[in-house]
Order: sequence, then C-alpha cells, then structure tokens
Amino acid sequence: MSENAIKQAAERIKSAKLAIAYTGAGISLESGVPTFRGSSNSVWNNYDPEDIEISHFMSNPRKSWKTINECFYAFLKENEIKPNAAHKVLAKMEAEGLLKSVITQNIDCLHQAAGSKDVIEFHGTTGTVSCVKCGKKYPVAEVDLSQEIPSCPACGGLLKPDFVFFGEGIPSDAYTRSFDLAREADLCIVVGTTGTVMPAAMIPMTVHQHGGSIIEVNPDESAITPYADIFIKTGAVDAFTRLAQELGL
Repeated sequence: MSENAIKQAAERIKSAKLAIAYTGAGISLESGVPTFRGSSNSVWNNYDPEDIEISHFMSNPRKSWKTINECFYAFLKENEIKPNAAHKVLAKMEAEGLLKSVITQNIDCLHQAAGSKDVIEFHGTTGTVSCVKCGKKYPVAEVDLSQEIPSCPACGGLLKPDFVFFGEGIPSDAYTRSFDLAREADLCIVVGTTGTVMPAAMIPMTVHQHGGSIIEVNPDESAITPYADIFIKTGAVDAFTRLAQELGL
C-alpha cells in the first residue's frame, strides 16, 4: 500500500463538503464475522441459503429460525464479536464532522456499537425483529430466542428478523435516503465490498456519476476499483489506522 495514497485520501476527506462511507462484508471480516458466500469460511458452506428466503421462512419458520439463530445470533454472542479499528475511526470521523453518514450492506450493528450515529442499514439489521402479523417491532435483546419459533408478545404472531431476506425488497427509507445522499455527496469512501450486489453497488456509482470522488479501501480489486480516484490496497483496519493518524483523530 502506498503511503502517498493514504496522504491523498486524508486530504480528500478534509476538503470534502459532504462525505459518506459505503461498507461491505470486508470491514466486519476483520472483526471475525465470516462472509456469506464466496470464500472458504462462508457462513453458507454449512447451511442452506433457502432458510433466509422469505417464502421458505413463512412456510417453514422452525427450520429457518434454527439456521438464523445459529448463523447470526448465537454466532455473534458466542464469538463476542466487537467493532474493529475501522468501525471506530469511521465513528470518529462522523463525530469530527468529516463524515455525514455510513451506508452499510452489513446487518451486524457493528457501526452503531463503534459509536456511529447516522447509519443507514441498506440490507436491514439483526438488531430488531418484527411481527409479521401485527407489525410490532422489538429489540432482539427483548425476544426469547430459545423458542423454536419466536412469537410476538403482543399478538402471538411470527417474529421475523429485520434484515432483508432473499425475495424481499430493500427497505424504502434506507433506499431513498442512501441514493439521496449519493446524489449530494462529493466523496464516497468505499470499504470492503466486491461492488457486485445490486442495487447496493449503485450507491458509489451514483456518487461517481454526479461528479463525486471515490476512495476505495480493499485488499483486492473490485467492480468499483476502475472508478476509484484513490485505491488503498489493504485491509480496513490497516487503512483506517493510518488514515486516523493523517487526520489527527
């Protein structure tokens, strides 16, 4: 990784009028959260992705909830997953007025745990669940996940995690605000994504199409790399530790 790239990125961040970050699985991988596909430690090497397909969930919630508990809630708790330096530096950047918002594809709530206040969860969250019958929403900490099929305390209906299942659309508020910010931003910091998941991957491309700059942090080239003004070829923790020093955070 070029130290010059870090210096250039820091200067670009300092001069931006409205900067956003767009994060993917790569930032959380360094906290110990495995990716869902495409690698030897993919979550779905041992599970059936159909279990988080919405029609399958509705018709077979017992099987789906078993997989969901093992893959998400039990895994995060048992492994004591915590935010890493990259999450924390992004939170500091927001606190210092260098970053407007984090738009994330991740559902692990690590940005919030690191202290970020303005987080748009494009693919939803594991942090809450909603009743498919009455629509009431609950923090997951208030739900008895030991039940084979967690039920709504208010009406007894089926509870569903608030992340986007296969077959579901992107939450409308997250979609609208993400693309509104992308059209307004003059800088997008892209972190740890392949840039292939649609429509999420169009967020940094929208910044580019409207004349904004892209800083990409990634150990490997992605579909976004050809459009990046600055490419920092390393992991998120390494890059943001060095960026924090340049930014005086």
